[in-house]
This record gives sequence, C-alpha cells and structure tokens, in this order.
Amino acid sequence: MQSEEIYKKYPKNEAPNMIAMLQDIQGILGYLPEDEIIRVARHLGVPTSRVYGVATFYNQFRLTPLGKHVIRVCRGTACHVKGSLDILQILETELGISAGETTKDLQFTIETVACIGACSIAPVIVIDDKYYGGLTSKSIYKLIKEFTKKD
Repeated sequence: MQSEEIYKKYPKNEAPNMIAMLQDIQGILGYLPEDEIIRVARHLGVPTSRVYGVATFYNQFRLTPLGKHVIRVCRGTACHVKGSLDILQILETELGISAGETTKDLQFTIETVACIGACSIAPVIVIDDKYYGGLTSKSIYKLIKEFTKKD
C-alpha cells in the first residue's frame, strides 16, 4: 500500500482513525516525516499539534528514519552490572551519536532497551535482530569495525 492509498482508505474528518493512519504511513515510509504529519492533520480535520502529540506520545512512532543497522543495547540489571553502560558509551563515541539517534549517513541507529531477555549472556546488544553477548570493551570495538567495513 502506498501513501496515497492510505488517504483513500481512511475517511476525511474522522480523527479516531489517526493512530491507524500513522501506523500505516510509518509502515510504508519507516518513520513519520513532518509533511505527512501535517497531511494527516488536514485529512482528519484536526490541529497538527494533536497529530504531533500522538506521534510523540506513543513509543512505536518515529519522527526520524532508522539507520540501516539498528543497535539495541540492553540496560537491564544483569547487563548493567556486567558493563552495558561502558558498551553504550563506546558505541556512542565511535559512531558519534547518542542513544536514540541515527548517524547522518543513515547507517546506524542506537537504541537502549530495558531488557532484551538474554541475561545469561550479559552484557548483550542486538544488531539487526542478531544477538551479541558476553561483550567487552575490546570485543565491541571489533564488532563496530566489522559493521563499518560491510558498508
């Protein structure tokens, strides 16, 4: 379904469709660009601030595109105790972004998560749905190097 089809799918001036519309648009584009937020507001007959409020309230929505490689760093108790903060700080320094951001070249996004559910291999990160556990400062540098070589 393309963006135009979404606007045909949802009747005009029916604000209860807002979340479903935003989900559909993000499903196609990968995020919610500002122009689409404005367009949804006009379509549904609501203020842009209301659409923006919904898009920023729910964690499922993104206002910026994800990088090609999404790195999720576990910050749960087991990972924290075993050094996940150090792992996160190395990633941030090496990639030049903070958690929640994407590199300018759209290659990497760093996210933190409360728990990945792989405590036995703490500290653990997930890159593109692949788990990497038992990380150390040395191994994270090697992993970053592997991924930056691929691209």
